[in-house]
Amino acid sequence: MILSGIDAMSVTVSRVNAAYQEKFPESCRLFERGRAVFPSGVTHDSRYLEPFPIYVKEALGSRKTTVEGHSIIDYWVGHGALLLGHGHPAVVDAVQKQMARGTHYSACHELEIAWAELVRKLIPSAERIRFTNSGTEATLMALRIARLVTGRTKVAKFVGHFHGWHDLLVPAAYLPYTTDDWSMPGITSGVLDDLVVIPPNDLGAVEQVFQQQQPACCILEPTGGHWGLVPIQGEFLRGLRDLCSKYGVLLVFDEVITGFRVNPGGAQAHYAVTPDLTTLAKILAGGLPGGALCGRVDLLDALAFGNRYGQKMKHPGTFNGNPLSAAAGCAALNVLADGEASHRVNASARQLRQQLNELFVKKAVPWVAYGEFSMIHLHPNYHGPMLLGDDVIPLDGDYRQLDVEHPGSLKHAFRAALLTQGVDWFGWSGMTSIMHTDQDLAQTVQAFDRAIDVLRADGSC
Repeated sequence: MILSGIDAMSVTVSRVNAAYQEKFPESCRLFERGRAVFPSGVTHDSRYLEPFPIYVKEALGSRKTTVEGHSIIDYWVGHGALLLGHGHPAVVDAVQKQMARGTHYSACHELEIAWAELVRKLIPSAERIRFTNSGTEATLMALRIARLVTGRTKVAKFVGHFHGWHDLLVPAAYLPYTTDDWSMPGITSGVLDDLVVIPPNDLGAVEQVFQQQQPACCILEPTGGHWGLVPIQGEFLRGLRDLCSKYGVLLVFDEVITGFRVNPGGAQAHYAVTPDLTTLAKILAGGLPGGALCGRVDLLDALAFGNRYGQKMKHPGTFNGNPLSAAAGCAALNVLADGEASHRVNASARQLRQQLNELFVKKAVPWVAYGEFSMIHLHPNYHGPMLLGDDVIPLDGDYRQLDVEHPGSLKHAFRAALLTQGVDWFGWSGMTSIMHTDQDLAQTVQAFDRAIDVLRADGSC
């Protein structure tokens, strides 16, 4: 295959598919069962893979084991939730003990308080906290509170930033990006009328929107869309904070992925920029379901009975702050609170980015690995300077060049080739955990080396 931005029709994957199907036959059989009960056979869009996804039976540390018994180095890490890796002893012990005590009391309990106190200790903006069941629920709550408190209706977000799949924030989260039409299947025009979409890293555009549209809030991923695929840095965040304060727009940091990963206090602690509201999930609950909205006392008061606004935002939720997630969350946050976990995952990702770029130069393929903190992104059609440092953003950070759709057949072939070599990569990106060792990183680079050879054998470069 050609590794440099080719037409999807010119990619052949016969050798890749043959090796993949030979290695994962039981996964193929399970996928046939899954297709009978799930749309396209999967329970999450990102798990869809051609010709079929792998099926996993267990996981520990940095690895997961497929139903065929193959050990795979994992860079999905629970969609970002497993900063501590699979099966961390402290989390396992906490969950096992709590399981025997009860999973759902339909009542208040001390663990939810301890969990919230840990969040407040670590996250600078967390004066008050409300638990939810997911990051999607947390961002939905942030918008509703912002509207209730400000009396405004519009919401501002940035192109390519993902904040869950509810109606008002999923538009402009995925390609194609068009400036005049953010419609999506199932989203009504009335909902879209309340959404204002801004190009990333453009403070001039932000100020114009704030002046003309007067949104209730502005929400963003503080390291950039799709966890840094199009990076955002401190200067922009500080400028955005100033503009939000100037125009009375509530600033919402979506730290569902960056919270506790970039830094124990999230990106806001790293950059010393405090938002009005913060959404959390993933690492928050130690790998179990759970999310939270936290922020200023006066804003979270919108959830309180008899509050200062004279109207309360309704918020039920069967599993809010449930004891099992609280136990896992407390255990995880206690482990990572000293910052050593963040330091380790950031260092291992930096090392892997460097090693991959050295490999791409050696193999003479126009690919580049870039990113910040514990995130690694790949661009398979790059022709700029190689061996980038962490302070350099490729392609001048232009979202129109970085956040692009590479040929679908290449995407599937690339992941299948890597899986055959023992690595599960999250599309074109990956994240590290504290359990990824130097040996894991070395084996990952070797897997990339062999995968590129297999892909080349199916075509040319």
